[in-house]
Amino acid sequence: QVQLVESGGGSVQSGGSLRLSCAVSGYMDSGNCMAWFRQAPGKEREGVAAITRSGSTGYADSVKGRFTISRDVAENTVYLQMNNLKPEDTAMYYCAARTCVYYGYPTLARSAYNFWGQGTQVTVSS
Repeated sequence: QVQLVESGGGSVQSGGSLRLSCAVSGYMDSGNCMAWFRQAPGKEREGVAAITRSGSTGYADSVKGRFTISRDVAENTVYLQMNNLKPEDTAMYYCAARTCVYYGYPTLARSAYNFWGQGTQVTVSS
C-alpha cells in the first residue's frame, strides 16, 4: 500500500517560512513524479509545485520565486520549502504522487495524480 504522510505545517506570520515534508512508503518512492497541492476552505484544490523523475519542476504562478520543491530519494522524502509566506497561502497542503516516465512533464493537474496524503495545515497571519 502506498502511503504519503505530510508534516511540517503550522502557523506563521506573513513573510515567514515553513518547510513541509512528505514521507513516501509502499511501492512508490520519491523518485516518481511528486507534487504538492493545497486547498483553502470554499476553494478547489490547486496544484502548487511538482517534480518529475528527472528532477524537472513546475510551479503555480502564485508561488514562483517563493516556493521550492525538492526531494531526498534516499530517504523517500519530498519537501516544499515555502518562503515569504502570505495570508493567501493559508490552506491544507497535500502531498501527491503518480507513476510517470523519466522525462515526464511536471503537471499540476489534480487528475494526473493517483496517491494522496491526508494533508498538513498551513496558516499565515497578517
